[in-house]
Amino acid sequence: MSITSLLPGRLGLGTAPLGNMFRAIPDEEAAATVDAAWDNGIRYFDTAPFYGAGLAEIRLGEALAGRPRDEFVLSTKIGRVILDEIEDPSARDLGEKGGLFEHGRPNKIVNDYSADATLRSIEDSLKRLRTDRLDIVWVHDVAQDFYGDEWLAAYESARTGAFRVLQRLRDEGVVRAWGLGVNRVEPLELTLDLEEPQPDAFLLAGRYTLLDHERALQRLLPAAKARNVDIVVGGPYSSGVLAGGQHFEYQQAPAPVVAKVERIKALAERHGVGIKAAALQFSLAHPAVAAAIPGASRPGRIAEDVAALGETVPAAFWTDLRTEGLIAQDAPVPSA
Repeated sequence: MSITSLLPGRLGLGTAPLGNMFRAIPDEEAAATVDAAWDNGIRYFDTAPFYGAGLAEIRLGEALAGRPRDEFVLSTKIGRVILDEIEDPSARDLGEKGGLFEHGRPNKIVNDYSADATLRSIEDSLKRLRTDRLDIVWVHDVAQDFYGDEWLAAYESARTGAFRVLQRLRDEGVVRAWGLGVNRVEPLELTLDLEEPQPDAFLLAGRYTLLDHERALQRLLPAAKARNVDIVVGGPYSSGVLAGGQHFEYQQAPAPVVAKVERIKALAERHGVGIKAAALQFSLAHPAVAAAIPGASRPGRIAEDVAALGETVPAAFWTDLRTEGLIAQDAPVPSA
């Protein structure tokens, strides 16, 4: 099933920053960011227990509590259960994402993709989000960046646990759609090859952007399109480096990445194009992509994203990107 009829638009809000990713964000600023998204017409909100050990879900739930539930789409994730027990957030083993939410809540995070943990995670998320239902549930981070050489074991646990539970909940109408939410293409390629269970969509973060898209183009996106499995692009600004930030892959951007960004920026300036517009519209141009969900922790960023989506980008800009080898020759680009 395609989720295009479920999503209220092509732009949503990713709430990882509201879990105090990279910095401690005041509650008032987090609430103002969600309010700004609402005021700018955004009606799709994505979150996860992992973001600040439940902090992003709590903040999003508070900000949306007074909104009519039928007027927005809500997705969260399973795979991490948040306990009352306390731990040191800076000492968590997060694979390649070490220290990502060290400013979040200190509640202990347990990785668990079993059937029982999936049901518990959903129940806990409903409480934190102060809602009676979830629209989309993603299986979170069953990939190499968090589990290294053990990622296939984590994936198999999810396949025999979470996947089956979520398919049953979808078939029963408890949730409207399910899929995987990851930062790597390989788990998604594996899942597309399964006969059962079959997801409705994937949330792919950081792998279909101006800076990194060639691997996804090879097999994943064509196969997803052929199977009517939609892609939601997370991190269209590559952790912020494409939007004036310093991070790539959730860490300090390395020199080669910064150099590539500078080349893209130079072309964008030559054509009078905002780099946010270039990044966002590129990610949305592939026919397999249903939506993009850039994250934000400052209210003013939301209006920038909305404006970037509507900005006119000349065809010559995309031609120059191809000529200079900055995007793949076969990558779809927006029509002028």
